[in-house]
Amino acid sequence: MAANQEHYVLPRPEFDKPVKILIVVAPYYKDIADSLVAGAKAEIEAAGATWDLIEMPGALEVPTAIGISDRGSNFDGYVALGCVIRGETTHYETVCNDSSRALQLLGLQGLCIGNGILTVETRAQAEARADVEGQNKGGGAAAAALHLVAMARKWANQSKGIGFKPAGQDTLIAGSSDGSKTA
Repeated sequence: MAANQEHYVLPRPEFDKPVKILIVVAPYYKDIADSLVAGAKAEIEAAGATWDLIEMPGALEVPTAIGISDRGSNFDGYVALGCVIRGETTHYETVCNDSSRALQLLGLQGLCIGNGILTVETRAQAEARADVEGQNKGGGAAAAALHLVAMARKWANQSKGIGFKPAGQDTLIAGSSDGSKTA
């Protein structure tokens, strides 16, 4: 079982300015969701950040809630939490794939999201992964969001030095630092 395997955990990021995280949870399996949320809250607080919490009916609504929240709020990052347990129909694949893909697309647009939506075969697997004293996937998702926030802040105002310059900035001609052409 994965819980018995050791793995490396990155050191907790440190911040010089306040960090505000939104936890978005689908409490379909309430006890599992509560454990995931407890782990996420503890990790966020341990990093000195603050959090807010909203609930959505299911895992498919979590990415939409994050997208709406990002457009209308000032959160630095997001933690997506929930649990999908395989059932008798293909709905499991739809929920797992679509919620994960939507979160990934939001992340590629620049949102700092830790994905803690469990996708499991059995309730026992979900309980082991959600347990704060066990695999603590809620805490892991919060840690991922915090690391992304730290990276985004580190590179927030850096430029690659290519592309167009805003109006009013001088453009250098290739060949010299003063803009004159060299033969």
